[in-house]
Amino acid sequence: MLHEPATPAAKDPSGPYKIKLGVRMFIVYMLFYAIFVAINLIFPKAMGTIIFAGLNLVTVYGFALIIVALIEALIYDFLCRKKEAFYKKQEESTGKV
Repeated sequence: MLHEPATPAAKDPSGPYKIKLGVRMFIVYMLFYAIFVAINLIFPKAMGTIIFAGLNLVTVYGFALIIVALIEALIYDFLCRKKEAFYKKQEESTGKV
């Protein structure tokens, strides 16, 4: 059996933009997570503090970590699609295929 890609792979002109954006968003998320870990290490009893609707800080922060990751994924997807559309339009206007 010959296993080849389903679609032909070509050079992605938006690749460098995607890499820079991904690294920046990773750093933002990493800092948000590092604060969570730091609170656990430095003030472990603070994680038991009731914050919202009877939920303690560890639960609220944990859900926030998940929600922030999902929001970052949506933002990343939106910005990458926008950049890809820009390059596709630019490519069509110059006539290069």
